[in-house]
Amino acid sequence: MHVEIWSDIACPWCYVGRARFGAALAGFEHRDDVTVTWRSFELDPDAPAEREGTHADLIAKKYGRTLEEVAQMDAQLTATAAADGLEMRFSELRSGNTFDGHRLVHLAAEHGLQDAMKERLFRAYFSEGALISDHATLEALAVEVGLDADAVREVLAGDRFAEAVRDDERDAHAAGISAVPCFVIDRKYGASGAQPAETLLQFLEHGWAQREAAPAAS
Repeated sequence: MHVEIWSDIACPWCYVGRARFGAALAGFEHRDDVTVTWRSFELDPDAPAEREGTHADLIAKKYGRTLEEVAQMDAQLTATAAADGLEMRFSELRSGNTFDGHRLVHLAAEHGLQDAMKERLFRAYFSEGALISDHATLEALAVEVGLDADAVREVLAGDRFAEAVRDDERDAHAAGISAVPCFVIDRKYGASGAQPAETLLQFLEHGWAQREAAPAAS
């Protein structure tokens, strides 16, 4: 069974969703028969390398909220993430473009390190205040998870995997995916949002049951 997950590195609910999906998969009876592929999705494809201003200021301006309202929202999300074993430090976020990070996730997929790369990018962004558009930062994170430094530098210096990222985003658009995270089984069944682990487990079980019930190909 193939599960594809569209998400953005700079999406806090995608980070939470990854943790919850991992818990669901760990409890799934047929987990060894599941292949997981991370797909690219940019919430803001036109984002600069780094935005000026604090996270609170940027969110307040974007959504028309007061700084007090933003602080309350961040506190609630921080508590939610902590319940799933994640640390989020919104005051340290450095907002910027995620395109090159997505390209490295594609490189990692070629070496069986895609999930590790995705998790490391999430943690660097939300817990460590890393600027994930910075090539030196990306190289260090990629090497940390086991990728070859020369291969990473070559990717970042050129446009390799750029089309792969855009293909993922075109597929999302064609499928009507406008919000992430979005989990898709065998390109047939979808679930949106950072659903509870129990709900995602039911989603996996439903997808498996449908495969079992499908008539054999003639």
